[in-house]
Amino acid sequence: MAQKTDSLTLKNGDKIIGEIKEMTKGVLTIETDYSDSDFTITWKDIVSINSKHNYLITLSNGTRINSSIVTKPRDSAQVVLNENGKEVLVKIKNIVYVKAVKASFFSRLDASLSLGFNFTKSNALKQLTVRSDFTYTGEKWGFTGGYNSVLSSQDSVADTKRIDANIGAKYFLKHDWYALLSADFLSNDEQKLKLRSTTRAGMGKYLVHSNRTYLTTGGGLAWNNEQYTTPDQSDKNSLEVFVGIGYNMFDFDDISLNTNLVAYPSLTEGGRLRSDFSFDIKYDLPLDFFIMAGFTYNYDNRPVEGASRVDYVIQTTFGWKL
Repeated sequence: MAQKTDSLTLKNGDKIIGEIKEMTKGVLTIETDYSDSDFTITWKDIVSINSKHNYLITLSNGTRINSSIVTKPRDSAQVVLNENGKEVLVKIKNIVYVKAVKASFFSRLDASLSLGFNFTKSNALKQLTVRSDFTYTGEKWGFTGGYNSVLSSQDSVADTKRIDANIGAKYFLKHDWYALLSADFLSNDEQKLKLRSTTRAGMGKYLVHSNRTYLTTGGGLAWNNEQYTTPDQSDKNSLEVFVGIGYNMFDFDDISLNTNLVAYPSLTEGGRLRSDFSFDIKYDLPLDFFIMAGFTYNYDNRPVEGASRVDYVIQTTFGWKL
């Protein structure tokens, strides 16, 4: 077992020796030899941090540095980073992300899985909800993915389903800009969609990037392909512009909030407008468990004949994060 030599000093004078794993969303995680569970400490409560290990560090202005991290002697407001052999002084409040850089794939992976189930005796209504996501963070690249589904069945009514999935990549640039490439997939009985595949390419920027909130926006082009459950309706392709905004709030006790809105005005179908909106609130429990409530809304002002313009789903799940 590797020796744990990283040290933290807190505002109350406590000192912790261990192995720093990461700091994300304003909370630092450190593993120690004297506890079965990792310690989580609010970043703003740390007055001194010292580690000779190598970390991927992100600053509030978007700069990404691979470095050890040591508090400047006699100045706890600043830390000394070592970028390519050159020492750089950084205010500790400007550090928004720290991740131990290791060779293993799983050391850079964050993932979660949550489930929900409802049953009503009167009409034998059964509903199963599954939500999952993963994030992989590299030095210049970030990868994300997710899978969500709602499957419902009840007496004398046809089963219904709603499945969406996504996968995406970001290439981080200077000054909190990034290039993005992603694909979204939706199967939705309410809108008679056997499968909608939307491939997006564009640019984005973090407008706010702190230890309490992220605010990001982006835009570009999207290619939309739709296959319908209606037998006599042929597949449809369209070129669209997309414009989106996302807001992530955290470090408010054990509550975090994440919301996203993306609009898709079509370039090849005059007057058509689609939009996707999501709102999730999560409450963290001990041992990396959590409960989550989410609301997802899809709008299309020109759906296929017989389909609804809108569809929405409300989900409540219990889950665990890696």
